[in-house]
Amino acid sequence: MKFFILAVGKKMPEWVNNGFANYAMRMSQDVVIELIKIKSEKRSKSKKISQLRYREAVRIKAVLPPKCRIVALDERGRQCSTEKLAKSISRWMMDGGDTAFIIGGADGLDPIIKDSADEILALSKLTLPHGLVRVMLAEQLYRAISFIKQHPYHRK
Repeated sequence: MKFFILAVGKKMPEWVNNGFANYAMRMSQDVVIELIKIKSEKRSKSKKISQLRYREAVRIKAVLPPKCRIVALDERGRQCSTEKLAKSISRWMMDGGDTAFIIGGADGLDPIIKDSADEILALSKLTLPHGLVRVMLAEQLYRAISFIKQHPYHRK
């Protein structure tokens, strides 16, 4: 199984890159996490937020791997425990195919992305920095896979 993390944003600090790489490297050999970086739309006074989101959505669609399960990240999405995430991932593994998690830009995701998603998930109701979301998502995917494989990383 492959997890794609499509992340809209600018260049991230080194701690974000290191944190993400750490969890991606620790994944089980039969599960891969690939980060796909998407350039955020340049802001200007003449552009409306809806225009920015739409242009970012076009970029997301252009790099979205085909035939992937799409999980959009949004603070208003469904919140779940690590165990519930692991159960979802187990089902996804049995169904086959890859999963793409989409992290929007500073203004969130365009409705066309949310409407096309198979699921909308929230890591927290808090507004989080995009770099931190990358690291947290990679860690939670690693933790869920560890839970599935009964690795001692996840403790109750």
